[in-house]
Amino acid sequence: MVDRMKLGMLGLGFMGRTHLQALRNIAGCQVVAVASDDPVALSGDLTGAGGNLGTSGEAFDFSGMSKYADWKDAIKDPNIDAVDICLPTHLHAPAAIAALEEGKHVLVEKPMALDGKDCDRMIEAAAKAKRILMVAQVLRFFPAYLPLVDLQRSGRLGMLRSGIFRRRCAAPGWGAWLQDADKSGGGVFDLLIHDVDICLHLFGLPRAVSATGWEALGEGLDQITSTFYYDTGEAVITGGWHHPQSYPFSMEYTVSGDGGTADYSSDGRVPSFHRADGAAEKLETPTKDGYEAEIEYFVKCVKEGAAPTLCTPQDSANAVKLARLMLEARNRKGEVLECKL
Repeated sequence: MVDRMKLGMLGLGFMGRTHLQALRNIAGCQVVAVASDDPVALSGDLTGAGGNLGTSGEAFDFSGMSKYADWKDAIKDPNIDAVDICLPTHLHAPAAIAALEEGKHVLVEKPMALDGKDCDRMIEAAAKAKRILMVAQVLRFFPAYLPLVDLQRSGRLGMLRSGIFRRRCAAPGWGAWLQDADKSGGGVFDLLIHDVDICLHLFGLPRAVSATGWEALGEGLDQITSTFYYDTGEAVITGGWHHPQSYPFSMEYTVSGDGGTADYSSDGRVPSFHRADGAAEKLETPTKDGYEAEIEYFVKCVKEGAAPTLCTPQDSANAVKLARLMLEARNRKGEVLECKL
């Protein structure tokens, strides 16, 4: 059992900066090392670490911390209990496995990896090392989505019949690697993996998947509309990247069950529940930041030596496998593919 967890931050881009901001509010965890191949970022200057959340970059004080230009050196630091991996996606699996083999606990940003086999290897490495592995699928902790999960878990939504999960933004311009599908997986993996995961959390694994859409990463386009088929209904995941720079970020859901419909949009519709009896109610949302909540939960799991149950590595692996199946279905122009993970 870890009393005060000493953390190494691997990667100081947009998500690394976002995690560092959240970590300032988490008791019982101290960032003792940072790693980046960008000397400006390693100096603490993250003012250029932009993203699609509308938050600003800032400068951090890394004095007193160990600083590494290579994450491979950072994971060998004996002063580190755990690492928070915010590296480009193609490095998630190798960095996580190497860190686990060094005896570190691992929090890794979404998506878990770029294919199912790498996800399975990460889970095997965690089991062998007897260390905590968790993927930062933040929607499971995000204030606007927690009321939806609560409605489903309480039974108030009833049997789920349909769901629409939508997420859109401009093509990201804060890292050239994101436009390389071999490194990022494109918009489906970088963006819509959130919605795949929350759909999986609510509806479970589908029996089949279909998808249509268009990919032209050189033009900043990567869009998809995918249907997940269940014996009791269907769920649609749609959105993606819409050209560079100006297109605004938005996310939303509409989920209907026998008990009513839950609805939310970041464009101005607060989480609400429209009951089957015709009444409507505004849903209360937690005040804690989702990134803070997810990292706090990871720290709790490490301290207690308990595997995460709110966000299991197997669910995160299944989200990756489903995203791969969505891309295959899109390539096959809407053909319905059986879901065999």
